[in-house]
Amino acid sequence: MIYLPREDSYLLKKWVEKLAHGDVLDMGTGTGIQAFAAAPKAKKVIAVDKNPEAIEYCKNAFHIFENVEFRESDLFSNVPEKFDFIIFNPPYLPESKYDKEIDTTGGKEGWETIAKFLKEAKKHLNKKGQIVMVFSSLTNPKKVLEVAKKLGYKAKLLDKKHINFEDIFVYEFSI
Repeated sequence: MIYLPREDSYLLKKWVEKLAHGDVLDMGTGTGIQAFAAAPKAKKVIAVDKNPEAIEYCKNAFHIFENVEFRESDLFSNVPEKFDFIIFNPPYLPESKYDKEIDTTGGKEGWETIAKFLKEAKKHLNKKGQIVMVFSSLTNPKKVLEVAKKLGYKAKLLDKKHINFEDIFVYEFSI
């Protein structure tokens, strides 16, 4: 199953269209919505997902873009390059008895996948590079920002939207 774009994806896409530049990584590409949004402004886009079904879907859907490459990767496991701009729409919901899906849950508390990503991303971010990421009020934003600060990131809130029972945030992280 491929994570289909929802409100969080569209909110993130708005910022990708504004800010994408240079060499871009779309982490957890899903349907490729962020790679597609970044492609016109990027020198090159590498879009990765650990779901092989998502990668096959994207390769078939976006073969017209010469500057976009799709690969299977669990976070940075198959990504040796450095980037100017990294996009991440992570799985960010806390596990529950109702939801243990890998495309939506980011660990027992919801922020664990984000913490692992931020730790690894430092090695893949060019000087003056940016990370643009979306997550929810259900993720424990204070913990995400605490982890980011401990890792040496500066965090900037770009956008916030209330949807049903949660707030969705788009943050920019830089070193």
